[in-house]
Amino acid sequence: MTSSRAAQVCCRDATLADMPACAGILNRWIDATPWMPRVHPQEDVERHYRESVFANGPVIVADCRGEIAGFLALSADGFVTALYLDERHRGVGIGTTLIREAKKRARSELKLWTFEHNGGAQRFYEREGFLPVRRTGGDNEEGLPDILYHWRSEPLREREA
Repeated sequence: MTSSRAAQVCCRDATLADMPACAGILNRWIDATPWMPRVHPQEDVERHYRESVFANGPVIVADCRGEIAGFLALSADGFVTALYLDERHRGVGIGTTLIREAKKRARSELKLWTFEHNGGAQRFYEREGFLPVRRTGGDNEEGLPDILYHWRSEPLREREA
């Protein structure tokens, strides 16, 4: 469901000056998510985003009248490596706005990983046309089971999924 708040959002490429806000959104999500282990100190998250994520492809922010409501990181090889919303901006269509912006930029396909414990994210991605294509038992730094999702502008054929 899209609200008037989502209509007030402008998707734009992040600048280095936006990295503290993006890191803050991620840190608050980690701290509020009981099943998510903290593998990096809070202060290291901003450095990582500035030096690694920002350098590996566009970071798209959802700017809501000057406030960063959420962000999406898109790697050069077509992976959504992060999609996080500030808690106050969830459930109003801003995540949909960000993922649709990523689809426009990618044009033909996107991939992403989400944690098996994150049922809300799975439902969101499936509503947006992503299909689960692979599962792991925790082949990530958090050691948590995860699911690889794939989206194509042309639907996947069963053999390709």
